[in-house]
Amino acid sequence: MTQLKNPSRRKFLQTSAATGGALVIGVSLSSVMGEAQAATDSAMNAWVRVGSDNTVTILVDRSEMGQGVVMALPMLVAEELEVDLNKVKVEFAPPGEMYINAMLGGQITGGSTSVRDGWEKLRVAGAKARVMLTEAAAQKWGVSASDCKAANGMVTCKGKKATYGSLAEAASKLTPPKEVALKDPSKWRYVGKPLHRLDTPGKITGKTQFGIDTKLPGMLYAALAQCPVIGGKATAVDDAKAKSMPGVKHVVKVTDGVAVVADSWWQAKQARDALNITWDEGPMKGLSSEGVFKQLADAMAKPGASIKQQGNVDDAMKGAAKTVEATYQMPFLSHSPMEPMNFTADVKKDSALLIGSIQFQQAALGIASAMTKLKPEQITIKTTFLGGGFGRRIDLDYMMQAVEISMAVGAPVKLVWTREDDVTHDFYRPASLHRLSAGLDSGGKPVAISHKMSSPSITSRLFPPVVKDGVDPFMAEAIVVPYDIANQSVHTVIHEPGLRVGYLRSVSHALNVFANESFVDEMAAAAGKDPVEFRLAMLGKQPRHANVLKIAAEKAGWGKPLPKGHARGVALMEGYETYMAQVAEVSVQGGDIKVHRVTVAVDLGRMVNPNIVQQQLESNIVFGLTALLYGDITLKDGRVQQTNFDTYKLLRINEMPKIDMHIVKSTEKPGGIGEPGMALISPAVANAVFTLTGKRLRQMPLRVA
Repeated sequence: MTQLKNPSRRKFLQTSAATGGALVIGVSLSSVMGEAQAATDSAMNAWVRVGSDNTVTILVDRSEMGQGVVMALPMLVAEELEVDLNKVKVEFAPPGEMYINAMLGGQITGGSTSVRDGWEKLRVAGAKARVMLTEAAAQKWGVSASDCKAANGMVTCKGKKATYGSLAEAASKLTPPKEVALKDPSKWRYVGKPLHRLDTPGKITGKTQFGIDTKLPGMLYAALAQCPVIGGKATAVDDAKAKSMPGVKHVVKVTDGVAVVADSWWQAKQARDALNITWDEGPMKGLSSEGVFKQLADAMAKPGASIKQQGNVDDAMKGAAKTVEATYQMPFLSHSPMEPMNFTADVKKDSALLIGSIQFQQAALGIASAMTKLKPEQITIKTTFLGGGFGRRIDLDYMMQAVEISMAVGAPVKLVWTREDDVTHDFYRPASLHRLSAGLDSGGKPVAISHKMSSPSITSRLFPPVVKDGVDPFMAEAIVVPYDIANQSVHTVIHEPGLRVGYLRSVSHALNVFANESFVDEMAAAAGKDPVEFRLAMLGKQPRHANVLKIAAEKAGWGKPLPKGHARGVALMEGYETYMAQVAEVSVQGGDIKVHRVTVAVDLGRMVNPNIVQQQLESNIVFGLTALLYGDITLKDGRVQQTNFDTYKLLRINEMPKIDMHIVKSTEKPGGIGEPGMALISPAVANAVFTLTGKRLRQMPLRVA
């Protein structure tokens, strides 16, 4: 038996697999055959490097948290570069102006923008590199580039051939072409094809490196004690017991609490728990969930910011034959990614190496430079794979903590949060309150609709210049219904109850779509109309909305008999330039909601990889079902009451419904797919529960009893 020294979780799994009759071994050829002569890389542009050994490296400028950018974005480049996708290397791009997400204004991953932002520029990058390599071959042979052809990493011309590797150095010295012609879609080799993800094997074998896997020579481990009330500070620390415990090297007070640094993380965590800390709990110490929603209700008295004002709602309501009113309430939610917050920092006098799972590289560099007083060029930031992000890793508190601890102890340090740290010290999805009213004419047709919501603003904290005249665009996503209603009034009120908030998957779509699509069903019931037909009657000017609604209804068997105790509900939205309808089939068993089937129809325009689209839609439904059935962060005396997955539950595999998916073939520009489906499942289920029980569920998480 081979004894493992300092066995990691992955080494243990790989070795123990042998006892089950299957052993997976990953071997680097250089370790067997000796180190080969180092190849030289030539940069064609910011995204493409070609090595003299014919290695093609494609840089990905977005963070990979399971959504598939390490597959989708290289597919765009490889398509035009004319290389074998299966042979390219993929690396994460460092912070840089050339990697700015034009849709968000920073080097940031979010808003389902990765493919939408990269759709053209990455294909152009691949095409320009191909043209430069072709031109280098033409100059070498003294022929016209138009007589040369690039394919499979090689340029050929009249019997001559040269690999990209042999041309790379000369090509990199050429002036990139200003304009390039992109391939006709009929000739695409990769784009639009349902390809298997190339990052899967590395995750199975343990080769893929997440932030929590980082190791550096001489690295120490840190566990951080933070005030039970977010925003509180340590006023006194008795660390005598902690300092006497095995492996402990340092106990340091930092901005966010008290850190214990030790030879191993478990030693650090055990010693952290032995600290006796006196906390100043700060201004949030008396906050409760009841207090939060009272504040949001009181804030409704404010005029708010106008998002849409069309016609005259007041007059239309006065003349309506019937009126409908409802209030919806959405709780705070935790991101709770499977990989808890962690970061590794090695800050020295003249340099810093920062490694971890982050979504906002540009901010990371700026913050690190300000903290360390080092110039940006003295700081190296390496992005790893993310074991889930969902927006949590846009905020960089955990990175700042690791940097501060490393600076204090003068050594490389890996900070790892516990699950309890993660749940109780999140930047939470905002709670919100929604009040809607509508007027119907004598025939049941809507003549007016009003929607007013109050909620904290994430953007006011992270990107204050974006919020103008009280309008936070990331708070008002999908708050305007897509339906043709003559008189509309939509307002938002920004109110900050005290608990810090952050972007979570689908951002405000989930808040506003739940309210809107639940309310549209209430309008249909008041009008005595079928919910699908009621919606279709208002979509004459919205063909893509109408199309997905018709498909979802047909494929779900809308109107056809169901097993006893089952019912269907429908919901519709546009988010991130993607159009989607969902029909949920549910039952209620002992007061618990059971979702049996979800039929999805989606039009997201052009697709890079249909397999990834399907995976993302499935993931969205899992995420959305978790939120609607269990998601609830509550406060008492300023403390978050949920601590781990026993009190902040996730959807179990036995609760997963069958998903019937229908993707519209389209030549429209790509829409985003990583988030919208999460927002839509909640109203579809709530509407089905009403059909089944006659109860309107206006508060999440959904409770029948």
